Amino acid sequence: MGAVEVLAWIDAATREVTLFAAAGFLIGGVDDLLIDLVWLVRRLVHGSDAPVLDELTSPAVPHRFAILVPAWDESAVIGAMLRATLARLDHPDFCILVGCYPNDSATIGEVAAVAAQDSRVTLVVGDRPGPTTKADCLNTLWRALGRSGAPVDAIVLHDAEDVVHPAELRLFDALIDTHAAVQIPVLPLPRPESPLVAGHYIDEFAEAHGKSLVVRTALKAGLPFAGVGCAIRRDALAAITTDHGAPFDAGSLVEDYELGLRLAAAGHAAHFARVREHAGGAVISVREYFPSTIGAAVRQKARWMTGIALAGWDRLGWGRMRDLGDHWMRVRDRRATLAVIVLAAGYAALLGWAVSATGHALTHSPLPNPGAPLATILTINLALLLWRAAWRIGFTAHNYGWREARWAPLRMIAGNLIALLAARRAAIRYAALLAGRAPQWDKTAHAFPASLGGTGR
Repeated sequence: MGAVEVLAWIDAATREVTLFAAAGFLIGGVDDLLIDLVWLVRRLVHGSDAPVLDELTSPAVPHRFAILVPAWDESAVIGAMLRATLARLDHPDFCILVGCYPNDSATIGEVAAVAAQDSRVTLVVGDRPGPTTKADCLNTLWRALGRSGAPVDAIVLHDAEDVVHPAELRLFDALIDTHAAVQIPVLPLPRPESPLVAGHYIDEFAEAHGKSLVVRTALKAGLPFAGVGCAIRRDALAAITTDHGAPFDAGSLVEDYELGLRLAAAGHAAHFARVREHAGGAVISVREYFPSTIGAAVRQKARWMTGIALAGWDRLGWGRMRDLGDHWMRVRDRRATLAVIVLAAGYAALLGWAVSATGHALTHSPLPNPGAPLATILTINLALLLWRAAWRIGFTAHNYGWREARWAPLRMIAGNLIALLAARRAAIRYAALLAGRAPQWDKTAHAFPASLGGTGR
């Protein structure tokens, strides 16, 4: 086969891959555009989506909250997190239960030291060695709460690395009577040493918790929890508790995501609350550091992809037949694996065109014409990409300022590469689950701020 024939084969293959990727990007871009339009309409009709805390009606008698913190191999952060939480929370009636494993003496020691100083903290050590799953650890805490007989109105979920907002429980106090569950935004803390890897979480959460979950709430679709910063009425959680006394599914990799949808299916819909601490102030949210290395980010994204886009389809199925908004949101949740295939095809097309251009330059032959239909789709996709980048920059700037927002376009590429790497790991993990392998807590190492001065309270 001569050089001309090889080049013709490359041109044909590249065009087909480009057409596949372009069609996939177009579908995804239109889907995202519809979310943008719903958000804009809602914003025009209702104005700002972030009322002020003092505008909400607080109960005459504050509710009692139990904060559940599952902890496996968290000795590096759990002590600081507990002390900061106890010092920061502006609420008169709460307790903290921390779940540990008998083979994790370092974490047990840190929790016990704080519990010895403050009676609001209770150390709960499970019977089985770890790690099991986060959901299994939460079930241990739920059972311990039941055995204690404590008159708790609602539970609050947090992780060992969370920086809680002082007004968080006051916000839950005002909303938990009218909503079975309340989720507040999660805003990752910047990590100057990792502007791309840790930084891409900043952009994604700023947009997801500033727009996507707002739209989801407006459509009355099932609201998945973020796993932290969510309060659930005790009666609602008890309503989905199994005969084994377990409201959390120990076989799930993403118990937070599934819990929100299960509660919604049982008639206990959650509410996403964007509320400002005061006029002109910051949104009441959970702050935390996210992974700063590619390996850690890939492991975390793979767990999310496995649990939501792959196993979640098997475990949860679809919602009520006529609930079109919920169906739409579940499709969006599960499109991640297909989106990665389309993304890989897009990068392959770029490489193919580069090889093609080089080949035609060397053979002094003209580049092939992609054709009017493909050229039109590519033009539309370029416009949608610029539109998407503008939204990403805008939400990041709104939450973090322009210094962080300037990184957003480059971090979109970093996020794509992490997603590609995570997809391979997710496929392997999902295949292992199908083969009968028990799920296990695949956590990453965590960090806690040495100083809370830069966390926006």
